[in-house]
Amino acid sequence: MKIQNNFLSSTASSNIISYATDNVYDLDLPFYRKFGRTDLTVSCLGLGGGCGISSEDTLYAFNQGINYFFYSCDLHHYSYSSMSNGLRKLCGRGSSVRDKVVLATVTYVKSPEAIFSALFDQFEELGIDYIDIFFWGWIGSSQGQVLNDCLQLSPQLRGNNTFYQKTIEDMFGASERMKKMGVVRYVGASFHDLNLAHQWSNSPLLDVVMVRNNVTCPYAEDVVLNKLNYQDPQRPGIVTFKSTSCSSGLLWEAPIDLPSECWRPQAPDLYRYNLSQNCVDVCLTGLTNRTEIDSAIAGVKQGKLTLEEIEYLKLYGDVYYRDLKIENIPPEKLIYRNS
Repeated sequence: MKIQNNFLSSTASSNIISYATDNVYDLDLPFYRKFGRTDLTVSCLGLGGGCGISSEDTLYAFNQGINYFFYSCDLHHYSYSSMSNGLRKLCGRGSSVRDKVVLATVTYVKSPEAIFSALFDQFEELGIDYIDIFFWGWIGSSQGQVLNDCLQLSPQLRGNNTFYQKTIEDMFGASERMKKMGVVRYVGASFHDLNLAHQWSNSPLLDVVMVRNNVTCPYAEDVVLNKLNYQDPQRPGIVTFKSTSCSSGLLWEAPIDLPSECWRPQAPDLYRYNLSQNCVDVCLTGLTNRTEIDSAIAGVKQGKLTLEEIEYLKLYGDVYYRDLKIENIPPEKLIYRNS
């Protein structure tokens, strides 16, 4: 089953052609989905530039159906910059596929006074008319008041005919797309504190919530995700990140005492773990090349994980991160397979 027809020429990345989808909603894990209370349609896999993916492979990802892209112009900008030319082709002024792309940008300078600098850098570097989602990044436990101050800007930041739109128009010139969309369509925040994420998840000032979640630290499921109603049309869009790593390393590098015949999850399995959770719309990935892109998409085509697989992966996370001993796991809870 194809996820889509060609978005871009796979042999000539500079030739952007029309976007089409084909048979994408017949899975129990649909590749495209409505993004919370926004009017955006997003691919369930998102692509961030923090691991240094090239512009050519960024375009390849779009050609294969990924339409959600995450970009930073400040923290780790050197790594992100390698995808900037690709994003210019997809999102820059004059792009024929701009309305098929969801561009999420982030600033880690959390200050209302810094908003102009962040917007200027992003518009200057990417040559864009508008940003779909502007994120305030890395919200920690001591930054509740800082986030509150930043989110008070939301009514003036998102939508058209705002003060910020007029200022950006003065800097870069107006366009029909900018007049229609504004300079920012929606506002998001990336949380490292789950209690703050829960606190703000129903705020009208915040449209998209991004939280860390993986098999070693699935706390976001209890604190944030499972408290949302998937059928609520007013819930925020949800993005997860850090699916494949934790402070101890890469999660596909199995614990040394895991029996060789036990299932050793790879990155696509770990993406599916997050996408099998309640209300997760996008799993943000750090894919670095075409092979990884193809593998991640092939994983989604397998559908959601079973409850048995989810429970096994949680045990795997405990073995990996909390030194749970294999002999303390009931044999019937283990899954045996080659990969």
